[in-house]
Amino acid sequence: MGEQPVHVLVVDDSLIDRTIVSKLLRASAFKVTTVGSGKKALELLGMEEEKSVKDHDVNIVLTDYCMPEMNGHDLLVAIKEDSRLKSIPVVIMSSEFNPQRISGCLTDGAEEFLQKPLKVKDLENLKSYAKPAVPVPKIGTKRKAVVDLMPESNEAVRRPRYAGVSVA
Repeated sequence: MGEQPVHVLVVDDSLIDRTIVSKLLRASAFKVTTVGSGKKALELLGMEEEKSVKDHDVNIVLTDYCMPEMNGHDLLVAIKEDSRLKSIPVVIMSSEFNPQRISGCLTDGAEEFLQKPLKVKDLENLKSYAKPAVPVPKIGTKRKAVVDLMPESNEAVRRPRYAGVSVA
């Protein structure tokens, strides 16, 4: 069974930009959902409802900075202030190079600030921001021990001790 593709929510008020970014992402094997505003993004993420973070499968939010009503920075702050959503990485993109804006977004929790037009190389780096659903710890080695928990009789049974095995 293969790995699940990284699901990116693209937020941009420009239909042309949304289309271009989603085609680039799909060509790099991402799953893509697009919306035209920050408010629609928050609705899709379930901020208005009583959903838990497991109720959606968005791994990364990629948002334009310059949008009416709610700009990319406002969306970033709303996501980072919501306890159910704050673990979702947010990447901001903009065609304008404004060092203060970039610094403010990075300070407030953005993973990265990308310059438009986006390049395939920029988008492939997004995979590194997606957090695995459940980290698998690799500590030591596993040993299996067959131990009967209930003896057939009601008598106490002395169980063998296994070196290096502890019960939590």
